[in-house]
Amino acid sequence: MAGVLDGLRILDLTRGIAGPMATMLLVDHGADVVRIEAPGDDPLREQTGYKVWNRGKRSAVLDLTDDADKATFLALAAGADVVLESFAPGKAEALGVDYATLSKANPRLIHCSITGYGRDNSHSDRPGYDALVAARSGLMWEQRGWAGGSAPHLAGKPPLHPDFEVGYEKLQGPPREGPLFSGSRFPSLGAAYAAAVGISAALRAREVTGRGQHVETSLLQGALAAGVMAYGVAEDLDAPFFMSWIGDSRAPKGHFQCSDGRWVHAWPPNPRFILSAAEGDTLNATPDLTLREDPDRIGLGVEEIFVLDHYWQPMAEAVAKFTADEWTEAGAQAGVCIQKVCSPEEGLTDPLLFADGIVTELDDPELGPIRGAGVMFNLETSPGAIRGPAPALGAHTEEIRAEAGSIRPAAATETGATLAKGPLDGIRVLDFGLAVAGPYGTQVLSDLGAEVIKVNALYDWYWHSSQIAMCCNRGKKSIAIDLKHERSREVLDELLESADVIMHNMRYPAAIKLGIDYDTLKERFPRLVYCHTRGFEHGPREGLPGNDQTGACLAGVEWEDGACHRGGKPMWSLTNMGDTGNGFLAAIAICQALYEREKTGKGQWCETAIVNAQLFNTSYAIAKPDGSPVERPLLDPMHLGFSAGVRLYPTADEWLCLSLLTDAHWRALGDTLGIEALQEGGAFASARARKDDDAGLAALIEAAVANEKGIDVFTKLDRAGVPCELAMGDAAIGLWQEKGLIANELVASYDHRMVGHLGHPGLAVQFSDTKTAVQGGPLLVGEHTREILADLGFDQATTDALFEGGCVGDETIYPALAQDPSKVAASPWDPASE
Repeated sequence: MAGVLDGLRILDLTRGIAGPMATMLLVDHGADVVRIEAPGDDPLREQTGYKVWNRGKRSAVLDLTDDADKATFLALAAGADVVLESFAPGKAEALGVDYATLSKANPRLIHCSITGYGRDNSHSDRPGYDALVAARSGLMWEQRGWAGGSAPHLAGKPPLHPDFEVGYEKLQGPPREGPLFSGSRFPSLGAAYAAAVGISAALRAREVTGRGQHVETSLLQGALAAGVMAYGVAEDLDAPFFMSWIGDSRAPKGHFQCSDGRWVHAWPPNPRFILSAAEGDTLNATPDLTLREDPDRIGLGVEEIFVLDHYWQPMAEAVAKFTADEWTEAGAQAGVCIQKVCSPEEGLTDPLLFADGIVTELDDPELGPIRGAGVMFNLETSPGAIRGPAPALGAHTEEIRAEAGSIRPAAATETGATLAKGPLDGIRVLDFGLAVAGPYGTQVLSDLGAEVIKVNALYDWYWHSSQIAMCCNRGKKSIAIDLKHERSREVLDELLESADVIMHNMRYPAAIKLGIDYDTLKERFPRLVYCHTRGFEHGPREGLPGNDQTGACLAGVEWEDGACHRGGKPMWSLTNMGDTGNGFLAAIAICQALYEREKTGKGQWCETAIVNAQLFNTSYAIAKPDGSPVERPLLDPMHLGFSAGVRLYPTADEWLCLSLLTDAHWRALGDTLGIEALQEGGAFASARARKDDDAGLAALIEAAVANEKGIDVFTKLDRAGVPCELAMGDAAIGLWQEKGLIANELVASYDHRMVGHLGHPGLAVQFSDTKTAVQGGPLLVGEHTREILADLGFDQATTDALFEGGCVGDETIYPALAQDPSKVAASPWDPASE
């Protein structure tokens, strides 16, 4: 079966992580992706991830500073659909391969740029390496979070219960303060998602307008997407039900060590089940839960941190009686989320993940058979396929040169149509999503210009009062319906009639019961794009409750972020991209389905899962089919870094982050810090010597900077061309004061009736032709019910009857708003976005 992107030619000029990851999501669905690689050595080619991210692509070596090679590239670009590059700002222009230049010969060209920090801000010229962006943006401080959560920290306010302290044995991460280096490459991961969804949305827009455009994202935007809750600011932290213990660094996160030394993650923590199940000498997966009065789950409120602290020790003792496999099986039988923390190698040899195709096996020309992440999302007409292993460098150079000689420039296809709100302008999305994994995907669609209607239950006001819900429900309208009411079908049918897209992540039998399953709807609405996402892969685990944490355990994310290979304990980072990654994958699939619908007039089914997103997160890891590892950088248990050259170092007052790639970087470091062993002829002058005694080299660097002020050592290293940044605790605060980020909506703020002034990470991707804007703040449940009913054709009398009968509701279901009717009159929805 041909892929949805079959026939598209993509020229990939990127290096590093984000670009190759983005184009992997495109080549798997039929695009012809050609890697255009520069001659000479590139240390980034040594990444094990390249074996996965570049599978199915072709490789040509072209020197864009050579006239003949540049002419070849320009000929290719004249007939290409997409060009993707990751040059520093200004370099594409200097090489003559920027959008303005290439689009003159090819007005249909979609040109995507991935930079470190975007354009026109004070960070734009900083080195765009993943670790350095994580340091400069403050992301490293958000891995474990702050006492009281990030919101008080960003507001300059003390945490609730400032005297409350817990021991490190209950907490995530190493027994030290300060920023934490992560095993996950979050800035690059977020940028990869943003680039893929931006390109996919631009392809749909091109079918409508006939025009290509410039698409831009950055590693900074990727970092912000990863920290979607961590970077949120709010004026009134005392608003009812807003704050939660989840982002508090002092809160245990449900990790427990078992009798076999392995770990499980119980999320949300369930004291009643765990203590009841472990009471006997054998683990009982079906205990009588009425015999104990312990809570069966921990709520969201900040006061629950004391409940967590109280139950941590007895739960730890109970879990330690049995093995991790026994607890995972018991959780599955009981429908309780408890998952063994696996390594990436265990994930890649999991037979259920392999059977579903989200783990694949490749015959690599250098390594032989290897396992890696498979197809990350499926469409009905494009289930995705792995089209071969990663090519050797330059394997297709002559083939590509020959093709360049026969390419005809793309003809202009201008239609005169405009998409004023963004590439998805004119698309109506019905969001039946739950928690974060579903709603985040539709928030991405809203940021791309779609009209998103959140179909809320009447009781959803409690969840939507929380900071967690607010970070994934902005820019949407809300209609509140009791779907069990006898008249709800009248409203639902009219909504369905108006929809282009349905998105949900409820367990599928629930959708069938509600009559909103795909089989019920597809005959009646043949243009409907229907997206369903799950926690787990297809198979025996499919019906189990799944979440960000279960996916992170299965795919090896918590193992890697906790440095378990080197003796650390598992970590669920507060910037984890399981739920949000699921949302991005769903948005990419929906955009590609809409692109195909513009050509065929037909909708289709598409799907993904949280575990898919977590496998994409760890796609830098590969393994042999028997589970034996292929060497890759491993995080140290103190969460300082991967190696002496990619690592955090404490200075007298701050933390310095290095990201050294070349011998020139090392020589500059040695010269600047006076480390003779790094100079020519020294003990650490060669890459082999540095690798053989990494710990000794790290000790030398640490001693050289330990007594200097951070700003002093940073200044002299930066002047010498050493890639470095300070990982400062107030970095995230600075992002909200950066005029360039505010002007380009990389951070977005709005007024909200419950919490006053509110802000979140903004647009993950930007467009030159179909410009986008954040469409509004987080919804209040039911605040647009009357407006939506009127738009659907319900008259006033019918609407009043629906309200009076309890079928629908508005924002007065919020106790605070019901008590203060003056707040109901002012809607935070921006009329300019209508």
